[in-house]
Amino acid sequence: MEKRNSRKDLLKSVKRVVIKIGSGVLTGDDGLNMPVMNNLTADISALRKSGKEVVLVSSGAIAAGIRKLKMTRRPRSVSEQQATAAVGQGNLIRAWENAFEEHGYQVGQVLLTRDDLTHRRRYLNARNTIFTLLSWNIIPIVNENDTVVVDELKFGDNDNLSAMVTNLSESDFLINLTNIDGLFDKDPRAHEGARLISVVEKVDRKITRFAGAIPGFLGTGGMGSKISAAKKVALAGVPTIIANGLKPGIIKHLFGGHVEGTLFLPEPVSLCSRKHWIAFTKSPRGEIIIDRGAERAIVEKGKSLLPSGIKGVRGRFSLGNSVLLINEDGEPVAVGMVSYHSGNIQKIMGANSTEIESILGFKHDDEVIHRNNLVLTAHMDEGDAACRLKI
Repeated sequence: MEKRNSRKDLLKSVKRVVIKIGSGVLTGDDGLNMPVMNNLTADISALRKSGKEVVLVSSGAIAAGIRKLKMTRRPRSVSEQQATAAVGQGNLIRAWENAFEEHGYQVGQVLLTRDDLTHRRRYLNARNTIFTLLSWNIIPIVNENDTVVVDELKFGDNDNLSAMVTNLSESDFLINLTNIDGLFDKDPRAHEGARLISVVEKVDRKITRFAGAIPGFLGTGGMGSKISAAKKVALAGVPTIIANGLKPGIIKHLFGGHVEGTLFLPEPVSLCSRKHWIAFTKSPRGEIIIDRGAERAIVEKGKSLLPSGIKGVRGRFSLGNSVLLINEDGEPVAVGMVSYHSGNIQKIMGANSTEIESILGFKHDDEVIHRNNLVLTAHMDEGDAACRLKI
């Protein structure tokens, strides 16, 4: 039996929280579900008045566009979805604006693509914008910029976006509100005896199987993507609760310590913010194949990747991009941020670091990937005790 006070104590220490609200919560039969939005706004405003900062990740732009355009079905093609989102995004932010205005709060719209968070300077600019809004007592409302995003720059869904925003905003907690009570061991809509899992200490294969047994709901993110988001923030030392956003007063109940939804506990040892960004925010743009010696040096000794240990390069990528390191068996070893363009790495692979300048005519670094810019795949599952970098 889960102790009631454990949640209350955990949430009591929270200073900043990301609340992600899915389409299944915000969408009614004929568009946005205003009664639900008003209930959530009241809870969030009360939370803000108590001194806690809130960053809202909101779905619903397409749903709002469907209503405004009087469509009879959800658009199927990418261009139709983007156009519908363009029409609906204004209505969505206006609905939030009107709802929060009743409680004396202003909102600020923040539209992001993965490309905004992949580039370090733009990542930091986005973070500073959110921090400034919070300092002005304005509630940031974040959504993916659907109207301009292309497939390779998409977050995939707002669950994934909420995990990235949690890291971006240095928040202490992630609350993911959906139209189901939490994670069940079976699909509760198909199995009467499905059991709600109250606490998840670690996302393992068993938990992943539970998520896979529950199909996706309205929108692009099903339970699997919510579990993935919870795992990502757990590796940053942040807990998550997945709960039913259709329940009146759900946020108030959660912060009151009520056992609602599924609580995902954080990892005891977490990745620092920079390595979390490298591992989960930057999309790998290519692969570098490394030999046995380089693999041992990186995995067992915590060394950097030198050109002498490189056997091959796949894909085209630029300085500062993330790439996967693949061993001779074809298995991923790590992900890291490169110091050289892919074409230049092909020229210097197998060479000693002292030869880089004579081969290329210049030298950025002795290392192709510095150890501070490397995250082992094992550490992406277990945390990185050696990570001490600050940004």
